[in-house]
Amino acid sequence: QVQLVESGGGLVQAGGSLRLSCTASGRTFSSYYMGWFRQPPGKEREFVGGISSSGGRTYYVDSVKGRFTISRDNAKNTVHLEMNGLKPEDTAVYYCAAVRGRTNYYIQSNYDYWGQGTQVTVSS
Repeated sequence: QVQLVESGGGLVQAGGSLRLSCTASGRTFSSYYMGWFRQPPGKEREFVGGISSSGGRTYYVDSVKGRFTISRDNAKNTVHLEMNGLKPEDTAVYYCAAVRGRTNYYIQSNYDYWGQGTQVTVSS
């Protein structure tokens, strides 16, 4: 069993930055691929990006590429989402999620564990 807790959300002006963190319980964090998802108001939840279990590979959707960076510290059971150049359209509830093994990381239903989400609001 893995429990995920996100933190770091808030209100920021367009062009600003935020760093989200997701801390996991349990001793097997380093065996999980970690994904970040977001749900804008009134829309479906969508994949933002992810990081391999070792941290050696990251992936981002085009809309955040070059602005968002995902990193992880397996010694601290933590994954981060560094968001720069924020835009109003980045406003959403952001979730981290964990999955073990090879799968299609875009698909939400493939993930085993989810955090409760943290709100990010970007004002124009």
